[in-house]
Amino acid sequence: MATVKNENLVFYPAFCFKASPTHFTWVKMSAADVHRLQTSRDFVGENMFFYNNHPIQFVSLVGIIVARTDIPWRTILTLDDSSGATIDIAVLKKTEPNPNTTSQKTPTTDPEQTPWSSFSLTAPTATSLTKTTHITSKDRAEIDISALQPGTLVRVKGTLSKFRSQMQLHLERFWLVGDTNAEMQFLDTRLRFFIEVLSVPWVLTDEEIKALRRDAERRDERVLENKRRAERAARKRAEREERHARAIARRYEKEEEERERQLGEVRKDGERVMRKFGFSRQDEMDST
Repeated sequence: MATVKNENLVFYPAFCFKASPTHFTWVKMSAADVHRLQTSRDFVGENMFFYNNHPIQFVSLVGIIVARTDIPWRTILTLDDSSGATIDIAVLKKTEPNPNTTSQKTPTTDPEQTPWSSFSLTAPTATSLTKTTHITSKDRAEIDISALQPGTLVRVKGTLSKFRSQMQLHLERFWLVGDTNAEMQFLDTRLRFFIEVLSVPWVLTDEEIKALRRDAERRDERVLENKRRAERAARKRAEREERHARAIARRYEKEEEERERQLGEVRKDGERVMRKFGFSRQDEMDST
């Protein structure tokens, strides 16, 4: 299946993607066709890929796992769907301490250890210190891929990216395919979708583009209004808190003034009592 080479393809702006038959769906594709996906200079850095001018971000494939490689931060599964190409599927790892294991060294029986033998025989391995779970790339949900071993027929769903100029998938979901009937049903659906949708350029009329632009503008206006409403609410909350703080400060000042007034009255009462009994302030000072 070859990509149609057409220099006159129209790549519509992102606000049109809601009308696309491919953008918000799991597109059934072959590994060979995934490698034929192209990027557009209008969507650089957005992990947005196109078949003809169809925007694609989610894909689904069926094939056999032919290799499994573990590297520090991910597991790489290689899938072969007999389309003439294989594709790598990256599965992220979430590494966390394993409380059920220890890092005790295993002694060696060799009395004269070379540096490499000392390292390989006594150093604790990463698997003995950590427990590895895998997670999906989009929502970081845990996913158990222990069943995905070489020789397993599987259906996968994933998002797309490029690594070293090669297309790859990031695993989001998978199902084991139990028989060839399910596989052939998938292949039939994939072929029909390719013929009816992917091989035909996506075309929108001017009226459809205008309607989509109006929808996008209304959506932007709603977003802007929600932002303004949130800002107004935050501003009112800040003003309310400021008024509350000023009221507390005024109440504190009044309480301080009342305490000073009461202290002054107590002092005056004390002076009156002292004068009544023949004491003066000078006598009090002399006595001290």
